[in-house]
Amino acid sequence: MKITFNGAAQEVTGSCTLVETDTVRFLVDCGMFQGGRDADGKNRKPFAFDPSTIDFVLLTHAHIDHSGLLPKLWRDGFRGTVYTSHATGDLLEIMLHDSAHIQQSDAERAQRKRRNTKRKTYTGPLYTSEDVDGLLGCLHGLSYEEPVSPHDTVRIRLRDAGHILGSAILEVWVREQDAERKLVFSGDLGQPDRPILCDPALIEDADILFIESTYGDRSHKPLDETIEEFISVVIHTLDDLGGNIIVPAFAVGRTQEIIYYVNHLTRTGRLHGINLFVDSPMATAVTRLTMQHLELFDEQSKDLAEWQANGDGVPTIRFTGSVDESRALNTIQSGAMILAASGMCTAGRIKHHLRHGLPRPENAVLITGFQAQGTLGRRLVDGARRVRIFGDDIPVRASIHTLGGFSAHADQPALMTWLNAFTSPPKQTFVMHGEPGSSTALAEQIRSRLGWQVQLPERGEAFVLLPG
Repeated sequence: MKITFNGAAQEVTGSCTLVETDTVRFLVDCGMFQGGRDADGKNRKPFAFDPSTIDFVLLTHAHIDHSGLLPKLWRDGFRGTVYTSHATGDLLEIMLHDSAHIQQSDAERAQRKRRNTKRKTYTGPLYTSEDVDGLLGCLHGLSYEEPVSPHDTVRIRLRDAGHILGSAILEVWVREQDAERKLVFSGDLGQPDRPILCDPALIEDADILFIESTYGDRSHKPLDETIEEFISVVIHTLDDLGGNIIVPAFAVGRTQEIIYYVNHLTRTGRLHGINLFVDSPMATAVTRLTMQHLELFDEQSKDLAEWQANGDGVPTIRFTGSVDESRALNTIQSGAMILAASGMCTAGRIKHHLRHGLPRPENAVLITGFQAQGTLGRRLVDGARRVRIFGDDIPVRASIHTLGGFSAHADQPALMTWLNAFTSPPKQTFVMHGEPGSSTALAEQIRSRLGWQVQLPERGEAFVLLPG
């Protein structure tokens, strides 16, 4: 068996792992690289394998850093099946079309710039909506715990990862030379005891384990402290300073979680008179889709959803659609909480709101999720006093607040607790999906506390695992 790490190795984005035996070749995830000046170049680089030779793809969840290059895979010749959860399949229709729209818009902007500057080079879109439609035709939805055999030598089962709607841990049994080995891909694991989704399923055994390490070097701030800070920032900004709150948020997961807390804190009397604007067509579509999958909610979230549906004393939540509605939000001088994608401030409507809102000291920006190196969100978290947005030099006078306790990723203690559920050590553990410091820290914890064999793969590195 040969394992090749084509992304998310010593980095967070670009998840794509190739598994090969004498009889089968399949991918786990096919994600887009995000953040940094070299991301576009890495996304445009030809795949390190022939897509037409891939038998199938196993997809852990819908986040673009795990799914965003699937349409390119289809464009370049893949015609196999993509196995994923039903909810992830529903999300992909929204998210990949949105990604294609961004690709096409960026390409059109680049073409206009080329004409104006007489540049000879023109880079077309990474893929189009037609490529997305082709890829969506390859999807095969599965329920959690449902066994399926995508190949004569492969069995799979999806377990709940508790990260975002439909996210899955993959259990994969591969038969080679009359011997079967079990591979477990954690995907992105959620933090336990969080609202809306259930806790990550516990796995007891694996021959080969692939574990994420996004927050492998730290502990999240306790959730109750994060909620208190959230309340404090909201009251101080809206009531005391008379400003607005700008919230960059991932359209999938974080947006729905912020809506949950606004409802919950209003219901319990901690917040009053909130005017929340969700300014993301994709987040709006995802929120509606989320409400169609109540069977995946925990019991507390089902109860809150019923309260909100009754409409008694609920906060004001408006979903903006058109560009004109979005622009109008920037004329509001006070009292608004504006939530928009993208979560790392790399594209979308959030950049317009930051361009207008950052220069005002009475405003606040709430950073509620991971910010990859090279992104605008990371520069704000790191304390930049001026940033470039749409070519303009923007002063950062608004207060910046990082609420780490809202993270949808398991922190180091949660990752170690999940690993401790294994009844016997895997023969090999690969630590991936983390910046170098995070991956190294988690690997050291696994070695010292569990005594397991651990590898830290780099992008492009291949490992040949002999039978037995």
